[in-house]
Amino acid sequence: MSAVNVKTVLLKILKWLGISIASILFLMFIIPILFPGTISQQVKIFANQHLAGELDYKKTHLTFFRHFPSLTVSVDDFILKGSKPFEQDTLLAAKDVSVGINLKNLIFNQEIKIDEIYVNDATANVFVNSKGQANYNVYVSKPSEKPKDTTGTGASIKLDLIKLKNWNIKYNDHAANVLVNAKGLNYTGKGGLSEDIFDLETDLDIDKLDFALNRIWYAQQKTLHADLITRINTNALTFVLRKNELRINELPLKFTGFVSILKDGYNLNINAASEKTTIKDMLSVLPPQYLSWVKDTKIEGNSDLFFSLKGRFSEPKNQKPDLKASLKVNNGFVSNSKAPVPMNNLNMDLNVELPALDTEKLLLDLRNLSFDLGKNNQFRAKVRTQGLNEMNINANIKGGIDLATLDAALGLKDIELKGLMNTDIQSNGIFNLDKKLFPKTKGYFNLKNGWLKTKYYTNPIQNINILANIHNTDGTFKSLGVKLDPFKFDFEGNPVFVNADLQNFEDVLYKVRAKGVLNVGRIYKVFAKEGFDVSGLIMADLSLNGRQSYATTGQYHKLDNRGNLILKNIKATTEYLPKSFFIKEGNFEFENEKMWFRKFFATYGKSDFALNGYLLNTINYFIERKGTLHGKFHLKSNYILIDEFMALKEGDNKDKSLSVEYAKEEHPKSSGVVIVPKNLDVALEANAKKVEFKGLGLNNLLGLASVSKGEVYLKNTSFDIIGSRMKIDARYQDESPITANYDVALNVADFDVQRAYKEIDMVREMATAAKDVKGIVSLDYKLKGDFDSNMKPIYPSLEGGGNVNLRDVEVKNLKMLSTIGDNIGANAFDNPDMKGVDINTTINNNLIHVEPFTFKVSVLRPTISGTTSFNGLLDFRVRVGLPPAGWIGFPIVVTGTHEKPKIKIFSKTGQGIVEALYNTKSNKVIREEKRAEKKSRAQQRKEKRAQEKKAENAEKQIDKDLKKK
Repeated sequence: MSAVNVKTVLLKILKWLGISIASILFLMFIIPILFPGTISQQVKIFANQHLAGELDYKKTHLTFFRHFPSLTVSVDDFILKGSKPFEQDTLLAAKDVSVGINLKNLIFNQEIKIDEIYVNDATANVFVNSKGQANYNVYVSKPSEKPKDTTGTGASIKLDLIKLKNWNIKYNDHAANVLVNAKGLNYTGKGGLSEDIFDLETDLDIDKLDFALNRIWYAQQKTLHADLITRINTNALTFVLRKNELRINELPLKFTGFVSILKDGYNLNINAASEKTTIKDMLSVLPPQYLSWVKDTKIEGNSDLFFSLKGRFSEPKNQKPDLKASLKVNNGFVSNSKAPVPMNNLNMDLNVELPALDTEKLLLDLRNLSFDLGKNNQFRAKVRTQGLNEMNINANIKGGIDLATLDAALGLKDIELKGLMNTDIQSNGIFNLDKKLFPKTKGYFNLKNGWLKTKYYTNPIQNINILANIHNTDGTFKSLGVKLDPFKFDFEGNPVFVNADLQNFEDVLYKVRAKGVLNVGRIYKVFAKEGFDVSGLIMADLSLNGRQSYATTGQYHKLDNRGNLILKNIKATTEYLPKSFFIKEGNFEFENEKMWFRKFFATYGKSDFALNGYLLNTINYFIERKGTLHGKFHLKSNYILIDEFMALKEGDNKDKSLSVEYAKEEHPKSSGVVIVPKNLDVALEANAKKVEFKGLGLNNLLGLASVSKGEVYLKNTSFDIIGSRMKIDARYQDESPITANYDVALNVADFDVQRAYKEIDMVREMATAAKDVKGIVSLDYKLKGDFDSNMKPIYPSLEGGGNVNLRDVEVKNLKMLSTIGDNIGANAFDNPDMKGVDINTTINNNLIHVEPFTFKVSVLRPTISGTTSFNGLLDFRVRVGLPPAGWIGFPIVVTGTHEKPKIKIFSKTGQGIVEALYNTKSNKVIREEKRAEKKSRAQQRKEKRAQEKKAENAEKQIDKDLKKK
C-alpha cells in the first residue's frame, strides 16, 4: 500500500474517531438535558413507593462525570429517617448518594433501570431497641398502589455494583446486647444483586472497628480488611459464606457458613479460624495502648484460634445460638532486651463453650497455662469451670514468681512490679451461694515485700505483704475457712494492715482487725482512675469479733464489734443514679450489732443530707449476697431536688446499669423515674426545709418515710404548699427506669384555688374549670396511678376519689352554667352561690364521676351530677329546683365540652362517655375516651354504676397499699 493510501486511511480513522468522541461528548452533555424531568420524577416516585422512612435531600444532579462512564442521578446532603417507631431519628445521612442508570433502557425505552449505587461520606445509625423493634425496616417491596405517572413506566432496581466510601456505622442492638462501631468504612460489592440467587464479591476495609457484647468490649480500634464472596439467596434471605478472608490488624481469619434472616431473628452457622499464625499476630488484636509494647518486644511462638456460632437467635421465642471458641499457644517466647531472663515455654490451651448464649451453662476449660522465668521461676495452671450460679470447679494452680523478673521479661513500661509471689491452690467441687456449697479446697497465696508503681503517680505502694490461706474439707460452707494474716502495705508514709480469720460460712465466725489511713484520691491516681473520687481519706481502726447468727437471732451480748471508720471527701456512685454522692464527712462507730452514723453529711448535685442514726446487721449484709440493710435515721436537709434523682437525667456517673443505659438511648428526651434500691429496709424521720419536684416547691416537710423492698412510704407527712399545710400518706415504686406507680391519700385545708391553678400543673390539667373559680377550697382525696417516662402522671391510669369542699368561693362565667342560664333566662347562673358545697367524685379510666350536689342560684336550687373527662367531654344531669325549697323542678342535660357545652332542657337523655382503656402492664393508653353511641337512660345508668364501682374499689385498694408499711 502506497504512502498516500496509508495517509488517507489514517485521516479517515482519525476523522471518524474524532466524530465518535465528539458525538459521545455531545451525548454526555445532551442526555442529562433531554431526560432530567423523566429521571428525577421516576426516581422520586420509586423512592416514595419503596421507602417507609422520610427522605430528604438538597440538590439533584444528572451527569456522566461523577462516576464516569456511568450516567448517574446524584443528590446532595441526603437524609433518610428510620421506620416506625423511629420516624424522628436519622437512619442514614450522606454527603452525596448516586444511582447509576442503564443507558440503553433510558434511550430506547425511556425506562429507568438502576444498576449501580454510590454513597460517599455517610453516617449510619442502625438501632434495635430492647423490644426487638428495628429502625432499618424502611424498604417496602410491594407498593400498595401504582405510581401516578403519565408515561406508564417507572424506575426499577437491577443492581450490579454497590460502592460505599468513607462510612461511619453504629450498630446498636439492645435485644442482643451487641454494639458495633465502624469508622472509615470503604466497601465495594459486585454481582447480579437484582437476581434471586447471586454471588456478591466484596472488598471491605475498616480503619477502626469496635465490638462489645453485654457492654464488655472485645475489640477496640481494630483495622479490618475483608475479601469475600457471599452467595445470597433473596428468596430465603440466606447468605452463604463461600470465600471469606478477613484480617484484623495482623491476625488473619477465614470464615465459612451461612446466615439466614428470619421474621423474628436470625439462623446462624458461622465458623472462623486463624490457624498456624504467630503469637505476635494474635497479640496485634490487643487494645491500642498495648500495641507499642508488642512492637518493641521480641515475641515468638505459634497460635491457633477457632470460633463458631451456630443456631437460631429469636428474642420473641427466647432462642439464642451456641458459641464455641478455642485458643492454643505453643512454644511461646517473650523477652525484652533488658530482661535478665526471657519468659520461655509459654503454652496455653483454652476452650470456651456457651450453649444458647446462656451464662448459666458457660464452660471455661483452661487445660494448660504455663511459662518459665528461669530456674525456680515457674507457673502452672489448669482450671475448668462449668456454670455460673452453680459452678462446677476443678482447678490446680501452682507457681513461684519473682515479679521483678516477670516485669523485666515482659518489658512493661507503665507499671513497675517487685516482690516474691508464691501460690499453690487445689480445688474440686461445686460452688453455689444459694445452696451454700463450696468445692473441696486447699491452698495459699503469698506475696512478700511487694511493690507497685505506675506512670500515673510518683509514689509507689510498697511493703505489700499478703498471706492468704483457704481450706474446705467436705464441699459445704460449714467447713470453709479463710485466713488473711497479714494483709498490709504502706502508701505515702501511712501503714495499712488487715488481719481476718473467717470460719464456717454457714454461720460465719469472724475475727477481723483493720487499722490505717488511706488517701483514696491518690491511690486511685496510681491506677489512673479519674472522676470517681476527689482527694478523699479513709481512716479505720476496727475490731470485729462475733458470729453471723448472733446478730440475726438477737444475741447481741455475744458480739464484740467496736471501732471507728471515718470518710472525708469521698465520691461514690450507684448504677441507678445519674450523679455521684459526695460524702463530705462520715463518722461511723461500730457498737456490737449497730453501725452508728455519728456525723454524716453528704451532697448529691444541689441536694444536701445530714444523717444521724444507725444501720443494723451490717456484717451479715456484707457476708450474705442477698442481704438487706436495716436501719433507723433522722434526716435533715436544707434542699432536696427530686428531679436530679431521675434515672435518665444527665450526670457524671459513667457506671450505670445496662437497663438505665438502654432506656436513655431509647428515650433520649426523657428524664426517667426515680429508682429505689431493693436491698434497703430503712426508716427515716425527715425534716427538710425545701423539697422541689418539677418546679413545685414543698416547704418545711416533716414526717416519717421508709424504704422497703424497692418501695418508698410516707406516713403522717406534712408540708407547706401554695400557702397551705398539706398532709399525705403515700407509696411509690419504680417498675423500670421509665415507669413507676404510686398511691397517695392527701388532705389539704383552706388553699387558694387560683394560686393552685397557676402554680400546680396537675391542677390545671385535672380541673380545667378551676380557672373560673376564686376563693378557698379544702381537699380530701385518694388516688393511685402510674408515672410516665418523664415522671408525669398518666391520667388514664388514675383511679380513686374523694371530696372537695368549696368553703368560700366565687364562681363567675363558668361556661356550662352560663349556657344553662342563657337558655332558661336566669343570669344568676353567671355568679352562683357555692359556699359550703361538698363535691364528691370518683376517677377511673380518664373519667371523673360527680355525685349529686346542690347549690343556690338566686331562688333556684340546681343539683348537678354526671361524668366529665380529663379531655373536657361532658355528660351531666342538672335538675333546676324551683321555689319554694326546690321541691319541684325540671331536668336539663349538658353534653359537648367544657369550652362548647350543649344544653337540652326538659330532657333526661344525654349521651354517655366511653371510658379510656389503659394497659397497666405496658403503661400505654390503648384507647382514649370518646362520646358513646346513643343509649337508653337505663343502659347509661348501668354503665355509670359499673364505672363508679371500679373507682370505689380502687379507693379501697389505696388504703390497703398505704397500710403495707
